[in-house]
Amino acid sequence: MKTTALRLYSEKDLRLETFDLPPIKEDEILIKIISDSLCMSSYKAAMQGAAHKRVPNDAAVNPIIIGHEFCAEIVTVGAKLTNQYHAGQRVSLQTSLKGTYNAPGYSFRYIGGNSTYGIIPSQYIEAGNLLDYNGDAIFYGSLSEPLSCVIGATHACYHTIQGEYTHAMDIKKGGNIAILAGAGPMGLALIDYLIHRDLRPSLLVVTDIDANRLARASHVLPPQRAEQSATIGEPARTDVNLMYINTADIADPAAHLRELTGGVGYDEVFVFAPVPSVVEQGDAILAYDGCLNFFAGPTNPAFSALFNFYNVHYNTTHVVGTSGGNTDDMREALRLAGQRRINPAVLVTHVGGLDAAKDATLNLPHIPGGKKLIYNHISLPLSAIDDFEKLGETDPLFKRLHELCAEAGGLWNAEAERYLLANAPKLNADKYII
Repeated sequence: MKTTALRLYSEKDLRLETFDLPPIKEDEILIKIISDSLCMSSYKAAMQGAAHKRVPNDAAVNPIIIGHEFCAEIVTVGAKLTNQYHAGQRVSLQTSLKGTYNAPGYSFRYIGGNSTYGIIPSQYIEAGNLLDYNGDAIFYGSLSEPLSCVIGATHACYHTIQGEYTHAMDIKKGGNIAILAGAGPMGLALIDYLIHRDLRPSLLVVTDIDANRLARASHVLPPQRAEQSATIGEPARTDVNLMYINTADIADPAAHLRELTGGVGYDEVFVFAPVPSVVEQGDAILAYDGCLNFFAGPTNPAFSALFNFYNVHYNTTHVVGTSGGNTDDMREALRLAGQRRINPAVLVTHVGGLDAAKDATLNLPHIPGGKKLIYNHISLPLSAIDDFEKLGETDPLFKRLHELCAEAGGLWNAEAERYLLANAPKLNADKYII
C-alpha cells in the first residue's frame, strides 16, 4: 500500500511524498485518513525539527509524517484485532499516550494526519486510544482532538479546600473566567465548551487585540445571555454572561478586567498567548484561590514571566499548564458534538487539499482566521470560507460550496463536506512518488 504524506526532515523542511507503507502486523490497523485540521503545534515542530521535544533525532534520515488532528476510515484490520474492529469503521485517534512524548504527527514514520493512508501502532490500540466515531460530519472527528485539549485544560484547573491538603478539580461553578488572547480557533473551542457544558461560569470574559478575530468570535458565539435550541448552528441553552473585550487601546487592561467582576477577580484565567505581559496580566486579575492555566505552548525553552508570590502565599493563587487532553477528554468532545451541544464548525475558516498542507503549515501564524481543514484525497488550494462567494464567480465548485455554507450561517458543515469530497479534483499521488 502506498501513501502520500507530508513528511518532516528538519527545520522548515517539509516534503509531500508518495512512498510504500510496510505490511501491517497482526496487532496493527491500516487506515485511510480523510481529514486533518492543522495545529499550531505542527508549525512549531516544523520550525524546530529534531530540536522539538517530540521529534526524533534521526528525522533527517527517517522522516516523520506531520499532523495529528485526523479522522479516518479503517481499511484493513490485523489478525489479532478482527473481533474488535472492522473495515469501513470510522475512527479518530487520541494521539497523547501516557508516559511518553512520542505521538503521531511528531514521532512516527507511518502514521500522521497529513497523509492518505497510515498504520495505527499497536500501543495506541492497546491503550484504547483508537476511538469509534459515528458522526455525520467527518471533520468533527478531526476537531475532537483540539477540542479535547481545551476540555483537558478545563478539567486541569483546580482550587484549594481550606484546612485540607486536597484539590477541588475543574472550574468553580458560577464563577468568573477570563480567556486572554482568546479569540483564535482554540479560544473559540474553549468558549463554546464553557458556555454549553454542565458545569459553567456565570461570567466569561474573552480578550484579544485583533479586531477581526473578535468580530468573528462575537458572530459565531454571540455575547448575549440567551436560551437557544440545541441544533447545529444554534448553540444549546446557556446562562453565561459572555463578553468580548479589545484590550489594545485600554491603558490598564488588568484594572479594567477586574472592574468587570466588581473588584473580586477571576477564579480561572486561561492564557492563550506565550507573551510575558499577557501572563502577568493574568496573574494580576486572579481572585482569591484563583487558578491561572498557561495554555499557550512557547517555542522558547527559556520563556518566563513575573508572578506575584505574595498572592501565592496569602491569596493561594496558583498556576497550571496543560498540553493536550486525554482519551476521556476526547470521548467527551465526541459525545458533546454528537449531542449537538457544541458546534466544532465555529473553529473552521479554511479548507484545502493535501497539496496545500505544506505551505499552510509553514505559514500558519500568518494566515488569518481559525482552523485550516485539510482533506487528504483531494487537490485544492487553501481557501477561506469567506472567499467562496468571490471564487464562485468563476468556479462552480466554490459557487455551490458558498451556497451550502450560507445556508449554515456561514459555517463549514456536513453537506458542504460531502459535496467537496464528491466534486473536488482528486490528489494525483503519482506526482509525488520518490
